[in-house]
Amino acid sequence: MNSILCRFAVGRTILLIALFLGAISSSGCGSHSAQPAAMAPVVVLPAAIPSAEPVLLFVGEGSSELDVTAIEGILGNLKIAYKPVNSSDLNAMSEAQLGGYKLIIIPGGNSITIGENLSAQTVSAIQTAVQGYGVHYLGLCAGAFFGGYSDYNGVNLTGGIAFDFYADEFKGIHQEAVLLSLASGQSIDVYWQDGPQLSGWGSVVAKFPDGTPAIVEGQSGKGFVIFTGVHPEAAQSWRGPFAFSTPVTVDVAYASTIVQAALNGTPLPSF
Repeated sequence: MNSILCRFAVGRTILLIALFLGAISSSGCGSHSAQPAAMAPVVVLPAAIPSAEPVLLFVGEGSSELDVTAIEGILGNLKIAYKPVNSSDLNAMSEAQLGGYKLIIIPGGNSITIGENLSAQTVSAIQTAVQGYGVHYLGLCAGAFFGGYSDYNGVNLTGGIAFDFYADEFKGIHQEAVLLSLASGQSIDVYWQDGPQLSGWGSVVAKFPDGTPAIVEGQSGKGFVIFTGVHPEAAQSWRGPFAFSTPVTVDVAYASTIVQAALNGTPLPSF
C-alpha cells in the first residue's frame, strides 16, 4: 500500500514539473522562440541650416500689427537680431531651415486665422523644429492658443492639451487690466485681450486673479516653451481707459525678461 502511494506521489510530482516547464515555454519568458519587442523607428532629421538671426518672428496672416511692433521694439532694445516672416514665407520653409533658429515667436492676433493660413506641413515643421531640433517657442495670446492643441491647425506642443479663454471672456469682457500674481512674489497689472488661461500644461509662472495660469513654461521635446495669455509687452497706447497701477515701463521690462528667458531656454520662477 505504501509503495503504491509512493509511486503515485512520484508520478504526480513528475506531472507537475512537466506542466510547470510547459507553462514557462508557452509564456515566452526566457524562451528562445519569443519574438523581440517592436522597436520604434529612429527618425534622423536633416542637419539644421543655421540662420543669421537667432529669432524668427511671425508677422503673417492673423498676427496683430500692434503686437508685432511691440515685440520688435523689445527685440530692438535687447539688441536681438530677428527675421520677420509672413505666412507664405513660413509655408516655404523646411524643417531644417526652422531648426536653424534659437527661438520662434508667434505674437497676439487671431489664432484661427494664423492656423488657417499655414499648411499642415508647415505646422508639423514648427513642431519638429521645437521638439526635434530644440528650437524654443514663445506664444503670446493667440500664439499660445496656436501653440497648444487646436482644431484650427494648431502646433500641439502640449501633447493634446488645448487652452480655453480666461474666465472674463465668458462675462462679455474682451479687454481689461488684470492683476497677475507672479511666482517671484511680485504682482503687476498687465493688458489682457481675449487671451487664454493656460491650465493643464507646464509650470505656472503667473496667475490670473481667479488663480488660473496666465503664463506657463515647460519643455516640449528638446525645445523650451513659454505661453502667455496676456500682453506685458503692450504699449501705453493700448491701455486706453483702463486703470493700471503698474507703470508701462515695468510691464515692458517684464516682457523683456520673458523674451530673454524664451531665447535662452532659461526657466522663470514658477509656483
